[in-house]
Amino acid sequence: MKAIVQNEYGTTDVLQPADLPEPEAGPDGVVVRVRAAGVDPGVWHLMEGSPYLVRLMGFGVRRPKARVRGMDFAGVVHAVGGNVTRFRPGDEVFGTCQGSFAEYALTTVDSIARKPERLGFDEAAAVPISAFTALQALRDRGRVAPRQKVLIIGAGGGVGTFAVQIAKAFGAEVDGVCGTGKVDLVRSLGAARVFDYTREDFGGGYDLIVDTAGNRSLTSLRKSLTPRGTLVLVGGETEGKWIGAVGRTLRALMLGPFVKQKLRGLISTENQDDLQTLRALIEAGKVTPVIDRAYSLAEAPEAVRYVRDGHTSGKVVITV
Repeated sequence: MKAIVQNEYGTTDVLQPADLPEPEAGPDGVVVRVRAAGVDPGVWHLMEGSPYLVRLMGFGVRRPKARVRGMDFAGVVHAVGGNVTRFRPGDEVFGTCQGSFAEYALTTVDSIARKPERLGFDEAAAVPISAFTALQALRDRGRVAPRQKVLIIGAGGGVGTFAVQIAKAFGAEVDGVCGTGKVDLVRSLGAARVFDYTREDFGGGYDLIVDTAGNRSLTSLRKSLTPRGTLVLVGGETEGKWIGAVGRTLRALMLGPFVKQKLRGLISTENQDDLQTLRALIEAGKVTPVIDRAYSLAEAPEAVRYVRDGHTSGKVVITV
């Protein structure tokens, strides 16, 4: 099979096309013919091995353990193990795996679900990782509730576009912060007010702020919360080589016990229940992925480079 592989950490130059053996399902696995793969910031963090904390988390200290990048995918079941009964060859599915930048990928029953009928493969591949993050930030860490006043910072990005829609689906009043070129997009997703961060500030009085951008201080974010409001920090990019954006989250967690506001970080997880929740929201027409652009498998380095530049509107996908 054709795949994009990486044998060392570095820039997009380390991503190279290669021919690899097709994966085997084994007794409990599912082999999927990948039709599209999503690209998120986690891809280039693993490509670069940055911050260094990434390497210490089990992904390989000197070189990446997994050669093929990519986790999001949508495709068609190609083969299943003898113990698998929930899926069969020909089923259209979406979910996560290790190594979706390839023609075939090995995954598990608990990592996939039936592809939403409303979506094509490109759209479905854009969902899992970013939408998991948005859902868990709002529901699990933010405890979002109807009629709450919610602000999504970075509302035009991969996580942000899902967060705006999910918060609205949960009955909240949602505002968004984004760059000039994304204002109309974020408004079309259901945001009541959209603030262009290059021209205006967003004020205060928010019950919940989800910050996906990572470039504002805790002091300024807390000023925009109600006295007992909740701040959820989701990623963000810094130049710190060792722990990156984790440093701001650690500062928030250390400050948390001394203030009435709830200051929380998020490490999202992939799980079957949340994948089914997202599928239901999509089928109900409450969530629709936003695709910025699509690349071919051979253009995967260019796709990762585009995401690395940080100006995507929604998600980038690779069509396989």
